[in-house]
Amino acid sequence: MKTMMKIPSVLLLVLLLLIAVGCSNIDSNSLQDDVGTGSSEASPTQSDAEKTSNDAEKIVGGTLTFAFAGPIQGDVLDPAATSNNKNFRVLRSIYDSLVTELPDHTVAPWLATSWTISEDNKSYTFSLRKDVKFHDGTPFNAEAVKFNFDRLKDPNSKASNGEAATLLGPFLSAEVLDEYKIQINFETPYVPFLINLTKASFGMVSPEAVKKYGDQFAQNPVGTGPFKFTKLVPGEEIHLERNPDYNWAPPTAKHDGAAYLERLVFKSVPEEATRVSVLQSKQAQVIDTVPPQNIIGFKGDRAYQVLDAELSGINYGLWLNSNRAPLNDRSVRQALKLATDVDAIVNTLYLGTFKRATGLLTANLRGTDGTSESGYKPDLEQAKKLLEEAGWKTGKDGIREKDGKRLELTVVELTGNREKRQDIDMIVQQQWKAIGVELKIDVLASGGYVENVSKGIYDIAGGSWGGGDPDVLRVKLLSENQNGLYNTAQLNDKEIDQWLTEGYQEFDAAKRKQLYDNIEKKVAEEAFYIPIYILPYTIAATSNTKDLWLDQAGLPNFGDVWLEP
Repeated sequence: MKTMMKIPSVLLLVLLLLIAVGCSNIDSNSLQDDVGTGSSEASPTQSDAEKTSNDAEKIVGGTLTFAFAGPIQGDVLDPAATSNNKNFRVLRSIYDSLVTELPDHTVAPWLATSWTISEDNKSYTFSLRKDVKFHDGTPFNAEAVKFNFDRLKDPNSKASNGEAATLLGPFLSAEVLDEYKIQINFETPYVPFLINLTKASFGMVSPEAVKKYGDQFAQNPVGTGPFKFTKLVPGEEIHLERNPDYNWAPPTAKHDGAAYLERLVFKSVPEEATRVSVLQSKQAQVIDTVPPQNIIGFKGDRAYQVLDAELSGINYGLWLNSNRAPLNDRSVRQALKLATDVDAIVNTLYLGTFKRATGLLTANLRGTDGTSESGYKPDLEQAKKLLEEAGWKTGKDGIREKDGKRLELTVVELTGNREKRQDIDMIVQQQWKAIGVELKIDVLASGGYVENVSKGIYDIAGGSWGGGDPDVLRVKLLSENQNGLYNTAQLNDKEIDQWLTEGYQEFDAAKRKQLYDNIEKKVAEEAFYIPIYILPYTIAATSNTKDLWLDQAGLPNFGDVWLEP
């Protein structure tokens, strides 16, 4: 057996200043396209002595209100059944994971105290803490861990549709070795397993609570975290209270014991201006997805503090539905890409304070440099030439036609204008019009958006995906994910599938990098995707909100927070 207490993972901590101009934003709910890792405010690991000495000065009690971009969805409280990062920002306070990622990019113990990896790299054996209980008083042990893993692969469980099931890869079985030791087996070596296991989607749920509540577990969550669920107002609020028995914080925490806050309230406030207002009026102590135009003001005011995170994974970009005419034509896709001036978009909307994406993956992922398209430049004349050669001729109104059909495309967007994504569409609309393409913007509520994307009823859809390993590409590019919300380009490419499979099995760093380089190069050349920007996340808080920090997934952690009078 090969003993492994920590392994390298992936992350670059970067401060991001966001300033933007343009239309007023409404940060509506999004699907998992913003799940990510990365934070410039991750808590440093502290020794037990430091934690104990600091503990005496903290004030216990009080209620903290977090106004977040919301809304609060029905599946928000089951970590295994969701793929939405907004949900995970709530869930991290209710659930703990087996392992955690440290600021130095290693994986460290949490609910698991240690682990070993078999010689064939197909089995991971975890030793578990013996002092942990779920909020309902039932024990956390190897049987509970087995239940959690088995649930992810149960086709009759809602958990089988969430992010965690996808990130579990070639999972084979979970074997209980004794009361506090479990072995997780895979069909093949699975390199990204430990880094994936740090994510909130792998938060441990109470088996007894799942059995008790069934399909209603998402509205009656039970975990082992520093806060316990007390109340859900669908679409509006979630209320939590401190778990007085909590004494198993991760090494990133500033103290080991119970939370200082008595209550924690999450309020859905989609409208950006309203979120800013409730912070300024002290109706909330923390807000997230801070409008770029307000960040400098908060940073310059001692009454507030700002925490920034630059998320890693797949950059935000436009995915072209390659399974639907006319985007099933490579020349048309390439023409659209050549007609897109990404620098103009980023500089116009964000004054350069959002970083332009120069590749499919962020630069901080293991085995990639994030610059697969750094040399890309728009070329309108070449774009027009490609469309002419593909048979698309300019019509009387300037829009191209072929076989009696106009070159009309539709991009689908969620209601609101999160990070000015609808503004991006409007700029692209004008850019593509210059080569004879008409782009229509279809703004949909969550239900309609999910239905259209799931059924492939769109030409273009924006999105990103967070993850600490380049294996995150499997979510967006694997053929078996074609019919659903994940594979937005609707790819069915056996060569990419093969590279993805070899990538998660390959332990040799150089060989692994080459596989992901191959994927990025092909996606770029085939123009399945147009990279736009690196996904940021920013929260603001009142200055008397002490010890708030973002973990390596960019999620706010409230277990250490206390309120100064």
